[in-house]
Amino acid sequence: MLGATGTIGRAALGELISRGYDVTALVRPGTPNGSAPRPAGDGRLRCVYADLLDIDGLVKRQLSGLRFDAILSCLASRTGVPDDAWAIDYQVHRDLLMQAGVLGVEHFVLLSAICVQRPRLAFQRAKLAFEQDLRQSEVTHSIVRPTAFFKSLSGQVERVKAGKPFLVFGDGRLTACKPIGDEDLAVYLADCLEDPDRYNRTLPIGGPGPAITPLEQAEMLFALLDRPVATRRVPVALLRTICAGLGAAGRVHGALRAKAELARIGLYYATESMLVWNEARGCYDADLTPGFGSRTLEDHYRRLISGETAADLRDHAVF
Repeated sequence: MLGATGTIGRAALGELISRGYDVTALVRPGTPNGSAPRPAGDGRLRCVYADLLDIDGLVKRQLSGLRFDAILSCLASRTGVPDDAWAIDYQVHRDLLMQAGVLGVEHFVLLSAICVQRPRLAFQRAKLAFEQDLRQSEVTHSIVRPTAFFKSLSGQVERVKAGKPFLVFGDGRLTACKPIGDEDLAVYLADCLEDPDRYNRTLPIGGPGPAITPLEQAEMLFALLDRPVATRRVPVALLRTICAGLGAAGRVHGALRAKAELARIGLYYATESMLVWNEARGCYDADLTPGFGSRTLEDHYRRLISGETAADLRDHAVF
């Protein structure tokens, strides 16, 4: 398994172990001890600390003689900037796929992203490139494209609790998503190993219930806090201006290229819905976006507010 130290990865690992799977988790060196996977449940867990940029060496030195039925990857680039995206989202996965025969792997479950259906960013193109390689391989595949995660919609909870307004782009209705919880997505990923109906398929998946806009997220959050709704609008034109300025500066000063890409990522998520794209109608379509699980964003917000859980935001802290 790859990506077992991320929030989705940890949930997926726990689900696999609870089902009795023997799991080898490939963990990047330097991973904090608190993030490293720990054994639990009925299955067995082996952690292999490895340089994922040297898959050939990893297979020869640390996985030599071992056999695996499947690979489940929740691994993704940490920043989404081009060099990181192509190294992690594409090359690491490509190199591991090339070793599938040596490792005995017959099934590859890939956690991708729903945003790759309309690619404009480096990490989206890198993910798509590997998806294509995986489809063309002889290995059975399940490509899972989830909508928004709960953590990606949690960045403003502490801000609102502190008495500040909820920030929305435009009027707060430009986009919508069907967010899915970590535990529900973990179950869906594990089911891909066992359900033949999910073999050799690309699988968009969201959480339960109707699609929700950022404005509706704000209304939900303020209702749980029993406060009147307070929002502040951020003009999309401002984001476009920032992207254009950083893009021009990045062509002159290489150090700004990564910042320009991060700005483009922010603009993308401010203006594009995380729903299935309906080609026939030329729009995002909540009705075509499957729902799964039982955990709702409202439940998640309620647990954050009560202190029952904490948001592991990492790169989502900006929002």
